[in-house]
Amino acid sequence: MSDESRPHRTAAVIPAAGRGVRLGPGAPKALRSIGGTPMLIHAVRAMARSRAVSLVVVVAPSDGAAEVRHLLDEHALPDRTEIVVVPGGDTRQESVRAGLDALPADITSVLIHDAARPLVPVDTVDSVVEAVRDGAPAVVPALPLADTVKEVEPGRPGEPEPVVATPERARLRAVQTPQGFDLATLLSAHEAIAVAGEGATDDAGMVERTGVTVMVVPGHEEAFKVTRPLDLVLAEAVLARRRATDAY
Repeated sequence: MSDESRPHRTAAVIPAAGRGVRLGPGAPKALRSIGGTPMLIHAVRAMARSRAVSLVVVVAPSDGAAEVRHLLDEHALPDRTEIVVVPGGDTRQESVRAGLDALPADITSVLIHDAARPLVPVDTVDSVVEAVRDGAPAVVPALPLADTVKEVEPGRPGEPEPVVATPERARLRAVQTPQGFDLATLLSAHEAIAVAGEGATDDAGMVERTGVTVMVVPGHEEAFKVTRPLDLVLAEAVLARRRATDAY
């Protein structure tokens, strides 16, 4: 069967092997609770709510795959979506690649979604999938910036830093997830781009470095990343509003 005639099947990979040190000591970030439910469960549900996503691969800490599988089994998740757990690597890039390696041969496109963005609306997920299926090799949801951004010469933490440029705000976007890709395009980027140290933290950036154009679709303000304690407060408020108004 030619690539053009293959039926589209989309999977989502959720790397959840990090510790999330900026949230402080305790459980890994993906296992912190919002509204009494771990962020990871919210993130899996966010992907599974899209009827376009038939498989979700959760990449667990290398020594915690059984624990994550047990956690998923304890929570109600859509029956129509297959959910697989695989152990991750030492870096996010290695963990994403472990998730990609677990995909079956009939997957044609893939979403990479941060477990720390637990409240992304299904409409955002669907818009990314649709753009990839319409022919874009790589797609990211993003929002215009509300603040003016300064480029600085980095200094020591807490010390004044000189401004070297002020980028034009109208040309800037704050990128979110899920990021969507033609699977072959993303696999090629992972083969071509070897990043030392902590590895690549942005799959779309890897694809850009191979010369492929990445397209942007509108993101959503509720797809914010839960990184610091104040983000947890905001996430609790968003979830409480959803439960009060949308039977979430």
